[in-house]
Amino acid sequence: MFSIIQAAGWPIWPIILASIIAVGIIGERLWSLRLSRVSPRDLLPRVLQEYRRSGAHVDTLTRLQAHSPLGKVLVAGLRNMDRPREIMKDAIEEAGRVAAHELGRYLTTLGTIASMSPLMGLFGTLVGMIEIFGSGTPTGNDPVQLAHGISVALYNSAFGILVAVPSIIFYRHFRAKVDELVLEMELQALKLVEVASGARRVSEDVPSHSDQL
Repeated sequence: MFSIIQAAGWPIWPIILASIIAVGIIGERLWSLRLSRVSPRDLLPRVLQEYRRSGAHVDTLTRLQAHSPLGKVLVAGLRNMDRPREIMKDAIEEAGRVAAHELGRYLTTLGTIASMSPLMGLFGTLVGMIEIFGSGTPTGNDPVQLAHGISVALYNSAFGILVAVPSIIFYRHFRAKVDELVLEMELQALKLVEVASGARRVSEDVPSHSDQL
């Protein structure tokens, strides 16, 4: 592997750095954007049961806010349960926008890497071409410098594309995942608003009193 990097020349290092950052972002987002972590489907019944049993105590709201992004949205609604429906909805929407922004964290960086990697590869190709044209001497071409220039040009192009393809695939996947999770949180928050206004009965299929947030 080191011999390949050596053959690719110094322009390969920005591409390697970009690939390390991309892998880190992909791993972190795969872990963070799980449905069970962002918007657990059993959370709302548990929250409503806890609220009816003991009200919106500070300790309960603190635990809920640290539980998940959906928990933060529900906390905004619980703090306004006794206020008019529109005020409660506005508070939930504001919390939802903050949660959606957090879900999209690092995706701009990943999209930038996907766009810039081919350009960095092209830059390496140009550096290699310069070395190729500079390999000429009065007595002919220097075979060593000519071979090195070709290696720099080809390896950088290949590595740039190799980094860009998975980066853009995961970028689009995560964007779609964020939209899906935001929609799920909106549906859960809407149920809370409807329960608060008396328009919906809470499902009886809720966890036992021993379950805690």
